[in-house]
Amino acid sequence: MKNQIVLLLIIFSSFIIAQNKIGSVKFGLYNPSATDNGFIIGYEGGWFIDNNFLVGWSVDWFHKNYTDSKLVKEYNDFYGTIYSSLNEVRAKTNLHSIPLMGIINGNWYIANKTKAFVTAAAGINPIFIFYRNYENPDNDEFQAAIDFAWRVGTGVIYEIGENSDSFLELTYHNSNPSWEFEVKDAVTGKRKVLERKFEMSGIIFRLGFRFYF
Repeated sequence: MKNQIVLLLIIFSSFIIAQNKIGSVKFGLYNPSATDNGFIIGYEGGWFIDNNFLVGWSVDWFHKNYTDSKLVKEYNDFYGTIYSSLNEVRAKTNLHSIPLMGIINGNWYIANKTKAFVTAAAGINPIFIFYRNYENPDNDEFQAAIDFAWRVGTGVIYEIGENSDSFLELTYHNSNPSWEFEVKDAVTGKRKVLERKFEMSGIIFRLGFRFYF
C-alpha cells in the first residue's frame, strides 16, 4: 500500500512539474472592516493544468497603523469616558496581515489578447499585532492570531507578450482572527475579559503582472 501511495505521489508531482509554471506580482487597495483601507501587495505561483485552468498558491502582505475605535468604545464602557483620551492611546494598533492560500483560477478569451477570469482561494490568515500595554500605554506588546480564510473574485487579463500578461482583479476576502484578554481597573479592582476580533473581511482591488516560465 505504501509503495502505491509513493507511486501516486511521484506521478502527481511529475504531472505538476510538467505543466507551465506562472508567477504573478500584484498590488493595490484593500479595505478590511477592522481598519482603514490601505496598500496590499502579493505574490502568486502556480501551474496551468490546461489552457483555461490553473492551480497554485498565494501570499499577501497588508500593514496598517491605526486606532481601534471598537476597542476605544469597550474601554470607555469599562473605565468610563473620563479616560477617553487615554483609551485612544491604549487602542493604538500596528497590524500586519499575511494570508497564505491555495488558489484555483479559470479563464477564457473574450476578445483578441483579452481574457476574463474567475478565481477562488482558501487557506489561513495569520495576523501579527503590536499594541499598547493596558496599564502602561507607553509600552508595546505583541500578539499573533490566526483564522481560516477564503476568497472569491473576478477580473480581466491582457496579454502583453508571449510570456507575460497584465491583469486587473477584484476579490472579496473573508477572515476574522481574534483573541481574548483580561483588563483590570486599577481604582476599583474590577476585571473584565475582552475579545479583540480583527474583521479582515473586505474588498481587494489590484493590478498585477503574470510571467510564464
